[in-house]
Amino acid sequence: MFTSNPFAALSSFISPVAMQTYVLLMVVLVAGGTLFDIAHKGSAKYFFDNWRKSRGRRGAKQVGAGELVSIAVQTAVVDVLASGEFCNARRRIAHLLGMYGFVLYVVSTVVMVFDALASAIWAQLWWIGGLMVCVGGYWFWFFIRVDVAAEGNSPFRVVKADLFILSLLASVTLGLIWVAAGGGANVLFGLYVLATTVLFAGVPWSKFAHMFFKPAAAFEKRVSYANETRSNLPAPADRPETFGSAREQPRHY
Repeated sequence: MFTSNPFAALSSFISPVAMQTYVLLMVVLVAGGTLFDIAHKGSAKYFFDNWRKSRGRRGAKQVGAGELVSIAVQTAVVDVLASGEFCNARRRIAHLLGMYGFVLYVVSTVVMVFDALASAIWAQLWWIGGLMVCVGGYWFWFFIRVDVAAEGNSPFRVVKADLFILSLLASVTLGLIWVAAGGGANVLFGLYVLATTVLFAGVPWSKFAHMFFKPAAAFEKRVSYANETRSNLPAPADRPETFGSAREQPRHY
């Protein structure tokens, strides 16, 4: 179970080409949904306008190419790879488990769908990634969500912003149960495909697209701090100084 390719066993029920086409369609939905989300919310326009204003502001310190590279590296390491935006250690760990688990899960899924003879390590990575998503996701959902910790709301309270985490947990959980139950084209597989479709097709209405433009926001924030224009965004994760008059570093619970 932990070393066999669950998608290869489906070839007797579903054409490998159909499965590969489905994966490519999900990629298209993510790309299109992200572009729609950015255009609809004006995220890209906001950050480009803010970037131009900060660079054109009188008295702004000039940031050289070398410093820009250093800032880019800091952004990648601290804000992206280490999720430095989270001040609360539990929230950061849960996020990292979910993030790296999701990457392992998706990459191994793609490899096994496109290569029926993929090495057993990919099946093992699929399980590891899925379990990481479940641990981080369920821990976050039931114990450390913002609403639960700060407002005392029921963990079963659902809003539109929860679409990503709920569809992700549904997709991964149903996938693991489907394989544990023996695989094959059955009801569990249908529910797994349905939840996965909601996950990737729901990008415009979930927080999925955040993972693509949050690094750009973090980079702009660090540059504005370096050129002393003091962006209206909070200070970088590893620079807790305040911006403006009484603006404090935000807390994440």
